[in-house]
Amino acid sequence: MFGRAWPVAENETTLEKRWDRLIATPASEKPKAFHNNNYRKVERAYPHHSSRLALPAISGLTRKDPKPEIRQYMWRFLDRHFAFEDNRVNDRMGGLLWDLVSEHQVFLMTMSTKVIGFGAGLCVGAAVPDKDAFCGRGGKDVIPLYRDTAGTEPNVTAGLLDALGAEYGTMPYAEDLAAYVYALMGGQSYTRRFWNELETPGPRVPLTKDGKTFAEAAKLGRKLIWLHTYAERFRGKDRGDEVPQGKATTIKGVSADPAHYPVEYAYDDAKCEIVVGDGRFGPVSPQVWEFEVSGLKVVQSWLGYRMKKRAGKKSSPLDEIRPERWTARMSDELLELLWVLEATLAMEPELEAAIDKVVAGPCFAAADLPTPTPEERKAPSKVAVAGDQLDMFGDDDDAGDDDDGDDD
Repeated sequence: MFGRAWPVAENETTLEKRWDRLIATPASEKPKAFHNNNYRKVERAYPHHSSRLALPAISGLTRKDPKPEIRQYMWRFLDRHFAFEDNRVNDRMGGLLWDLVSEHQVFLMTMSTKVIGFGAGLCVGAAVPDKDAFCGRGGKDVIPLYRDTAGTEPNVTAGLLDALGAEYGTMPYAEDLAAYVYALMGGQSYTRRFWNELETPGPRVPLTKDGKTFAEAAKLGRKLIWLHTYAERFRGKDRGDEVPQGKATTIKGVSADPAHYPVEYAYDDAKCEIVVGDGRFGPVSPQVWEFEVSGLKVVQSWLGYRMKKRAGKKSSPLDEIRPERWTARMSDELLELLWVLEATLAMEPELEAAIDKVVAGPCFAAADLPTPTPEERKAPSKVAVAGDQLDMFGDDDDAGDDDDGDDD
């Protein structure tokens, strides 16, 4: 979604500093600092992604002009960053997704045109996700649950819920369907069981004909979505507004002294602890440390983007503006990540059993279910969108193809 790295950062302060530096940069040097390319240039004017009203060119802005709005952004699976919601600084703004953000919305991510590797076959987030949020590469398949902010227009093929209701004897909601699919695809069992079939790109979901089996899987899926959105979505009984505390704790705090900002991290196998600079966190099992989604080591990726010299490609001198010190908030967020993964792995036996039960029983054939119409494949917005609807959900958001910008 983003064509350069500097509009995405671990915290709001870093983004504000990068913006201030850009605005203060001499006019002759702004294009280099901004990383002008074929899609975005500081001297050009662009419309607001939603209102379509003209925005002034960045080259003419001063410190007196308001900064762009900063919103939470899902950079990678379970890795929450922040981004400017401004069409002037992003090659492909993904305005449609920003327009669909609400307290009801969840965004599901997978790969429909590339082979899914080990780990989850589907990820979820509450914030707008980067096009490569699924595993750091080759993504672009972002599926919002709802086609509106009110949560009244499910991004589900017309007639599908009716067909399920007729078989089950009770009509499921769109959230039930999403939870069912996430229970089957959001754990590690999906890719283990179907690794051979998944060599042909495109995830497929076995859809049970048994209402009780569907309900049991949906219950698991609701909990997993709740966990993977850091308790921001699918709250309910025994699912409050905080991530459940796990075993990992801060054994030794990371120094807040800028001179000791972490330059590296490591895993201590003997003690089952993560070493971050001069700090330690544990106990952390090898399974949590190595947790991956199609090659993306989730914890290691999270840490890599927060080291003094961060991971990923650099596309602009503004990338060099980094957090000045390790903060207590960063430690808290690391612990939350570890707790979510602990809870996810604890659910794995139940998730595997759910797949086993579905596959062992009668399932719908594709011919039994309705297919999306051309109109349903269109984006629920005035923004033109390319891409086909996935099996049961809606369209890919990203209108642009690969460009010459750096995503990392």
